[in-house]
Amino acid sequence: MIALGVNGLKKTYDGGTEALKGIDLEIPEGSFFGLLGPNGAGKSTLIHCIMGLAIPTGGKAEVFGHDVVTDYQKARAAIGLAPQEINLDWFLTVEESLDFHGGYYGMRKKERKERIEELLEAFSLTDKRKESSRLLSGGMKRRVVLARALMHRPKMLILDEPTAGVDVELRLELWQYMKKVNKEGTTILLTTHYIEEAEELCDNLALINKGKIVKTGTPSELKEAYKKKTLEDVYLKVVGRSELARDKLKNA
Repeated sequence: MIALGVNGLKKTYDGGTEALKGIDLEIPEGSFFGLLGPNGAGKSTLIHCIMGLAIPTGGKAEVFGHDVVTDYQKARAAIGLAPQEINLDWFLTVEESLDFHGGYYGMRKKERKERIEELLEAFSLTDKRKESSRLLSGGMKRRVVLARALMHRPKMLILDEPTAGVDVELRLELWQYMKKVNKEGTTILLTTHYIEEAEELCDNLALINKGKIVKTGTPSELKEAYKKKTLEDVYLKVVGRSELARDKLKNA
């Protein structure tokens, strides 16, 4: 089954800025799919259109067969979103943040309680459960955002730059948990500009630049297609910065 199908998706903002210029993308159920591109390439705009936070100006997108515009509620219920920005309610405790999210998605009290315990344990948040979100460290806040996205057991998890600004230790911990979630059957769409993150986690990648999908494939297929030894060199080629390749810098 296709978890996410995007066909000819366009988004032009007021003022004429074309953020998406006809995106075509197909993500199979159960895959770990990466969207790799520089800042301003259109990654977040694509996510906003999928989530109903922005209305496409052309084309369509479906989540497990549900149109993101005309069948918004079912499409949205199938997705858990961990946004790039930390958007927690500072007046809620960690436990309350998860509980409110579950209630929003219609989870019963008993189910919410059990799920909260699972997630607090999984993200090493048990001893922080009664702490106000505003008092948490940056890394802990990131854990809560990810736990909240998983609270209603979504079939698809969208991670928008999930490890931006976190330390190496937490990044590796989050990688392990994301792999575990994917192996359990959750489809994951990861947007990132960290080359090593994309290569470590993703089965398939789409390279995006200036509102267009440039190329899709496995990391190996992309390296072969561009005749490059590393995914980093492929990325630099796509964004037009091949002069920054490591071998050229060494010889500069």
